[in-house]
Amino acid sequence: MVARIYKPAKTAMQSGTAKTHDWVLDYEPEQPRAVEPLMGWTSSGDMRAQLRLSFDTKEEAIAYCERNGVPYQVAEAKETARRTISYSDNFAYGRRGAWTH
Repeated sequence: MVARIYKPAKTAMQSGTAKTHDWVLDYEPEQPRAVEPLMGWTSSGDMRAQLRLSFDTKEEAIAYCERNGVPYQVAEAKETARRTISYSDNFAYGRRGAWTH
């Protein structure tokens, strides 16, 4: 079973960056999920699919995998391009662009 090490992306629902600073280790599923015929719930017999480990650094996650003999893949984190602008810049005298009102 292969483990995936990555840094989670910012959620689309919030503008904050909470839960994006740690590196996460998830296991790839060994068997596909199945729909239970009576209730229609999705289930899986794979217990490692419920496991999610957090690490402060990428090196700690890699060391954990090598120490326990777990094969792993590392997905490098992409830096986000953020434009820092304050609310008062919308009303600045030297503002670029036309007023909309």
